[in-house]
Amino acid sequence: MNPTMRRYIRYAFVLLLSVALILFAQEIKLIKNPDSTPITSMTFVGLGILWLFSFMGVIIADLMKLVPIKVIRDFPILGWVSITSLTMCLISDFFVEAIQSVDFLAITTPILTVAGISVANRLVDLRRTSWKIAIVAVFVFAGTYLCSALLAQLGLFFAGN
Repeated sequence: MNPTMRRYIRYAFVLLLSVALILFAQEIKLIKNPDSTPITSMTFVGLGILWLFSFMGVIIADLMKLVPIKVIRDFPILGWVSITSLTMCLISDFFVEAIQSVDFLAITTPILTVAGISVANRLVDLRRTSWKIAIVAVFVFAGTYLCSALLAQLGLFFAGN
């Protein structure tokens, strides 16, 4: 088996694991909150479609590395997955309906987990940066929190609450 095929099989397995984590997160949410999005056969179809779109994005990203235009060659996989998903959802409403049966918060849980693992793997690189980045990060986080709280308060004020 050639290395490219092995890499695609590895990607397919990781994406399948991600879909399984999404299903697990949706089941746990359903146990905690029975009024949330139920798991139906359409949920499995939606998960399959998400897997397919993700895998298509991986393949397109690999194919685009052969293009001589640097911007297209360096375009991230997430971008190709997003473009593939948007295009397919514009083509058919079936894809939209199937994906709607997958709970949004169940999708975000594995994504944030993978993002956290990705950041943790790069802590050595983060250690090489200057200590000043920590000060900037604290101010960015504090500013984001304060602005979010301010906007929420304004929304509640205008809503009459």
